[in-house]
Amino acid sequence: MKIDPNSSADLSVQIASAIKDAIIAGDLIVDERLPSETELTEQFEVSRSTVREALKRLAAQSLIRTQRGATGGAFVNRLSYEDAYAQQITTATLLLSMNAVSFDTACEARYALERACAPLAATRRDADHLATMRAEVFRQNQPGLSDEAFCASDVAFHRALVDSAANPVLSYQLAGAVEAMQPLMNMITFTERDRARIVELHTMIVDALDQGDAEAVTTGLTELEEETRKLSQNAFEKRAAQQR
Repeated sequence: MKIDPNSSADLSVQIASAIKDAIIAGDLIVDERLPSETELTEQFEVSRSTVREALKRLAAQSLIRTQRGATGGAFVNRLSYEDAYAQQITTATLLLSMNAVSFDTACEARYALERACAPLAATRRDADHLATMRAEVFRQNQPGLSDEAFCASDVAFHRALVDSAANPVLSYQLAGAVEAMQPLMNMITFTERDRARIVELHTMIVDALDQGDAEAVTTGLTELEEETRKLSQNAFEKRAAQQR
C-alpha cells in the first residue's frame, strides 16, 4: 500500500483509498486485522491524526470495523447487501435533496431500473411478494388513508416488486431508487396525485406478476412513469406560478 506524497489529494483520502484498494484486491481479507495506527503512521510517513482520519473514512463506508481491548484494532468488515442498503439510500437522498440530480433524471433512472426487474419478477415472484403487494393496494384504496401513509404504502409496494426479482444485486442497486428517490418524488407529486389512477396501475402490475406476464408489468411501470412525470410538471408549474 502506497501513497503519492507529491499528489495534491488529501493524505487521509489517499491512505483510505490505498487500504480500500488492498481490500478489493484481496490483499486484505475479511476479518483480517489491519496494521496498528503506529504501523500505518510509519508505513505512510504521516501523522497519527491523518491515519485516524483515513480509518474514519473507511469505517463510514463500512469497509472496516473497530474493536477495543487487548485483541482489538481495525478489521476488514464482512459487508452484506443489507448493510450497504443504508449507504445507497443516504447517497441517493443527498443527491436529490441537493439538486445534484434533476427530477426527470431521477425518474428516468428509477423506472428504467425497475423495469429491468420485470422479467425476473414475473418468473420468480412468490406468494409472499404477491400478498405484500395486494395488501398495499388494498391499503391504498382506503378513503381515510393519510398522504403520508399512502406514500409509505407506495414505497412498500415497489420494494416488494423489486425484491420479487429475487436478485440481491438488483435489490441493492434499487435501494436508492425505491427507498430514497421515490419518497422524494412523492413529496413533490402527492398534491397532484389521482389515487384511483395509482391504485389502478398498481393493481394492473400485481395482476400481471401473478400471471407471469413480464410485458404487462413493464407496460404498467411505463404508464406509472408517464403519470409521475405529468404530476411533477403540474406541481412545478403551480410552484412557479406562486413564486411570481
